Amino acid sequence: MTNISDIMNSVKKTMEAEELAGVKELIIDREKMTKNKPTKKNITLPELKEKVSACRRCSLAETNTNYVFGDGNPKADLMFIGEAPGREEDKQGLPFVGRAGKLLTMIIEAIGLKREDVFIGNILKCRPPDNRNPLPDEIAMCSPYLIKQVELIKPKVIFALGKFAAQTLLNTETPISKLRGKFYDYQGIKLMPTYHPAYLLRNPGAKKDVWIDMQVVAKELGLKVPRHKKQP
Repeated sequence: MTNISDIMNSVKKTMEAEELAGVKELIIDREKMTKNKPTKKNITLPELKEKVSACRRCSLAETNTNYVFGDGNPKADLMFIGEAPGREEDKQGLPFVGRAGKLLTMIIEAIGLKREDVFIGNILKCRPPDNRNPLPDEIAMCSPYLIKQVELIKPKVIFALGKFAAQTLLNTETPISKLRGKFYDYQGIKLMPTYHPAYLLRNPGAKKDVWIDMQVVAKELGLKVPRHKKQP
């Protein structure tokens, strides 16, 4: 049986994490995380990054090498959100820099953009040990930072990369194969779920689906895909 003191301690930590991120509204479940907008508070993206680098709200702070806040254009129209940092990301403190990251770069360039034109982040800012899936309390501690990032960047479109990011942001258990290919609403922003680049490395045949999704997003953003560009 869950100890009531443990529950209250978890709630307290969540509230403290949200205050650090400049979010005053209590968010205690995934449904509220996806439906409620945070109360605005004056803070810049660099200041938020500093707060993240000082975060000790969950045990991942004890095992990470670097915090991976995210990287790219702070005023990007297009934002990519993955699950969590991997080994290379943890080493370098940057998102998507391993093999999957190189493929993501190719995907971005295929619609005529560069990595510096977009913003790339993750649900979690720390690498889970052995690349395991994030735990519910880790999501609760970290989600206020992501919510604030989205609020500050104000992207026109969000790309949710992979099953975990899409299901977490949309508060659903629907398979990614059913979610991808169409837009959903996330805090008033159009969100497109698609396969994670790491999945594409294992299943090259799915690249054509991601290419279709990318072209839909490019059209939404008014981008003209270079004629010489084919699917990555």
